[in-house]
Amino acid sequence: MENQLQQKLPNAVATLILGILSIVGGCCYGIPGIIMAIIALVISANSNKLLKANPEGYSDAGNHKAGRICAFIGLGLGAMWFLFWIVYVVILGAAMSDIYNF
Repeated sequence: MENQLQQKLPNAVATLILGILSIVGGCCYGIPGIIMAIIALVISANSNKLLKANPEGYSDAGNHKAGRICAFIGLGLGAMWFLFWIVYVVILGAAMSDIYNF
């Protein structure tokens, strides 16, 4: 049974939604995932302080923690995709310069 004194953690659902979207966006060229992950982590910063001060006082701490984990995963995926595209463009540019003797 849920304690009646527990309250909802601010931005827990928003953090979860943005964290999940950051994973999806991280698989789509990286930049959308990075942006959504950073927004999720910034939004959850204040909620994280509240949660650390009173871990038992909030009813939806699981959504907050899951959202932060998803945001970190999305940030990692987005960063890997972004680095992949940078390396791809550099290699393609080097190959094209050899072909056209630039």
